Amino acid sequence: GWGPRGCRALTAASPQDWEQRQEEDTLLIERILLLVRNVLHVPPDPTEEQGVDGDASVHDRVLWALHVSGMDDLLKFLASAQAEQQWALHVLEIISLMFRDQSPEELAALGQGQAGAESGEDTRELESLRQRELAERRARALQRPTRHSRFGGSYVLQGLKAIGDRDVVFHKGLHNLRSYSHDLGKEMRRVPRRRQAT
Repeated sequence: GWGPRGCRALTAASPQDWEQRQEEDTLLIERILLLVRNVLHVPPDPTEEQGVDGDASVHDRVLWALHVSGMDDLLKFLASAQAEQQWALHVLEIISLMFRDQSPEELAALGQGQAGAESGEDTRELESLRQRELAERRARALQRPTRHSRFGGSYVLQGLKAIGDRDVVFHKGLHNLRSYSHDLGKEMRRVPRRRQAT
């Protein structure tokens, strides 16, 4: 561990804490960052690190220890906090030393491999969600009542005159046009039985 005081000094998250930070806290933060930088700066010794293939090197184990202790999160905080800009060069140097043994090509290939696998997985997940949504839409469409709009449109029947020499406006669907008569929509007059023609 880095000690409770060092962690408290490193995690000063608000500008007020930064203003209240004492000179000895600032020195402690700088010493911790320099210690981390110096530990990561130690060159690898090939004679000491002869292990089995796939075995973690000393540098990798140091990086893992930094990760487990939470130091990498503190470094990210220091790199991104506006009030902690004075540590930017130290953090940048530490990050460059973290990637010291990696070539840019390997890092790029590793990122693409993960991105490709993740994008393939995301694509499969999106496709399954889309299929599920289509199935839900179909189920909802089957449950919907078959009621339709009674408004079938309005049509002007040219050549058929209405009152005042205007063309007839037909408000029913075109399939009802064959049964059109001028009496359509009017109430039928009720004729008493005795007056009905027999």
